[in-house]
Amino acid sequence: MGLKDITNKIKKEIGVLQGEDTKDKLYSQENTFPDEPSAVQAYEQARQKLFNVNAWSDLPGINSTFKVYEPTGALAQTDKVANGQYIKIILPGLAPENWVQVTDIREEQNEAEFTVHPSPAPEPLTENPTEVKHFFTKEASSTFRVERQGTTLKAYEIGKNEGINNQGEEAGNRAIINTLIAEGGWAGFQAIQWDKLTSYLVHLEEAQPNKE
Repeated sequence: MGLKDITNKIKKEIGVLQGEDTKDKLYSQENTFPDEPSAVQAYEQARQKLFNVNAWSDLPGINSTFKVYEPTGALAQTDKVANGQYIKIILPGLAPENWVQVTDIREEQNEAEFTVHPSPAPEPLTENPTEVKHFFTKEASSTFRVERQGTTLKAYEIGKNEGINNQGEEAGNRAIINTLIAEGGWAGFQAIQWDKLTSYLVHLEEAQPNKE
């Protein structure tokens, strides 16, 4: 890496820290099965795991808590996330809760995914509907995807436009804590969380929930 590249990288990091720039991230895992019928069955199971977001809380080790809510503010009663629903994400430790809203769902024969964006909490649960309750801005997105390619099952977490929510009304009174989470705790924990989730989605044994 040359001096110009290093300088540009430093400028970008400063821009991200000041809420003026964004990052893209990609995490993935894959698992290959002995034959296509086994892979087809594994994909169907992965698709169910993908959309059953509440079950993500049960992954072993240090893990976030995921709870799906209806726009009314009530806890969702189904095991398949739907467009317009909200997901409350509680990171390990003392960080404030974070909210995203499901904005797009796609299901095909060999590929399934859904996308979320940072958002306010459902209106009945918030005093300030303009405040984005997340350390990333509302322009950021996460897409969670599973797909089958022959006998190989793949899972992805695709983060786009990840900018820190520390400017203006959208940050509310969370500007400082959002910066600390995005550049501190989450920056270190992000790979652990999404590697664990994508491993779980493709049925890698070490990522399965503890059964007690």
